[in-house]
Amino acid sequence: QVQLVESGGGLVQAGDSLRLSCAASGRTISTYSMGWFRRAPGKEREFVAGSSRSRSSPYYAEFVKGRITISRDNAKNAVSLQMNSLKPEDTAVYYCAAAESWGVVRTAREYGYWGQGTQVTVSS
Repeated sequence: QVQLVESGGGLVQAGDSLRLSCAASGRTISTYSMGWFRRAPGKEREFVAGSSRSRSSPYYAEFVKGRITISRDNAKNAVSLQMNSLKPEDTAVYYCAAAESWGVVRTAREYGYWGQGTQVTVSS
């Protein structure tokens, strides 16, 4: 099985950028569909972005399209999330996850492996 560790979160101002990283160990991410989710205070966990095992076009939630890019480096066994033009409503704990699937997976229950999360706080 794969273990996931996120990093790169922090406190930024509205309009700033952050790059989150997810380092995998134990098994190569080339055998997983990878995704990023977030959970804001008092809200349900929600899908942010996903990258399929086949490395076809990634999929993004509507609220981040044009601002966020997911990328995966199978050689480094890592996935990243580049976030630009951050807004206060992007404040949340961001989680990296892996699913044993070929395509992009948008539902949390289909992911079997999760990182511990990294906090992103965007001030106005």
